[in-house]
Amino acid sequence: MGQLKLQTPVIFGHSHKGLSSGDRIMVLGSCFSDSMGKRMIDLGLEACVNPFGTLYNPVSVCNSVARLSSRIPFTEAECIMMGSGSDLICSFSHNTSFARKTKEEFLTNANACLAQASDAWEKASKVIITLGTAWCFQYNATGEIVSNCLKIDGKEFTRKRLVVKEVSVLLENMVSRFPGKEFIFTVSPIRHMADGAHGNQVSKSTLLLALEEVCTAFPGRTEYFPAYEIVMDELRDYRFYAPDMVHPSSQAESYIWDRFEEWAFPESELPILGERRKALLRSLHRPNSDRP
Repeated sequence: MGQLKLQTPVIFGHSHKGLSSGDRIMVLGSCFSDSMGKRMIDLGLEACVNPFGTLYNPVSVCNSVARLSSRIPFTEAECIMMGSGSDLICSFSHNTSFARKTKEEFLTNANACLAQASDAWEKASKVIITLGTAWCFQYNATGEIVSNCLKIDGKEFTRKRLVVKEVSVLLENMVSRFPGKEFIFTVSPIRHMADGAHGNQVSKSTLLLALEEVCTAFPGRTEYFPAYEIVMDELRDYRFYAPDMVHPSSQAESYIWDRFEEWAFPESELPILGERRKALLRSLHRPNSDRP
């Protein structure tokens, strides 16, 4: 009798470029990027993670890269009063975690973060981008695609879904502008259920098809890591989801990171990362008493 199969493993080879513990890395994208980026920093990798906050759609990712490379400071004209009576100032380029009480406070912090992140972008040899959704919000007053609606009334925005060609052209233009950088793309396994299960699949499929075109156009400098497929196939059980049944659980994130680590890093460096992980766990340990 054959061995009972309890998974449909996602088979993929080893990265042809990958990462090294000495690389300088920029991580951009959805909250899945936040999770993976934090693990990199915890393991002592030099990574700058989401310097504008989480980014979900490809337009916002590309706009953020353009801002990092241009170093153009944020100005008072970009300051937006948030909605829902919050009385805080932010911008359409930032996550609400950047919001401050005054324009001056917001601009001081936003531009300090921009300067630091622009330095990191200039030095980064590897860029990891996780796309979350093909849906985006366009601010009606200016036509701008926003990174965050800032709790402003939804009637002031038009929601639209990007098509495959729009996404692929955006990303191909971005990759072509930075020939000295290598890009690793993923699609977030976090489901966006505002449009139901079918709408989520259409959105994710748009991203997957676009990334296939990008990686085909730049085979030497781009790669795709199948985080979305690992969750959908290898971890298709609700015990691998958080209580909201949408986000992966911490166990699932650890599993994906282990697969990513084996895929991205040379085998010679895996023991080094293992030792760093042990040291991290020791540092997090809290004794139950004051006894030595």
